Amino acid sequence: MEISGIISAVIIGIVIGVLGRLVVPGRQHIGVLVTILVGILAALLGSAIATGLGVADTDGPDWIEWLIQIALAALGIAALDRTRGRRH
Repeated sequence: MEISGIISAVIIGIVIGVLGRLVVPGRQHIGVLVTILVGILAALLGSAIATGLGVADTDGPDWIEWLIQIALAALGIAALDRTRGRRH
């Protein structure tokens, strides 16, 4: 992977992580770095799922791929928040 691909993955991960965090109700007890990591993983996994479903490449914006990525980020953030909440 080239440096431009890594930078785009980080930027997309930040956006996906923040959007996923906004979807989850209440205050989350995870840090910004964890949010970004969850966003990056959700973006990569969501792209793979969208490709498998055949909805990754469309003529316009890839709304379905974005929705899959945001949903995965929200699930990841909610799951991590629950595990962090139990430890405290």
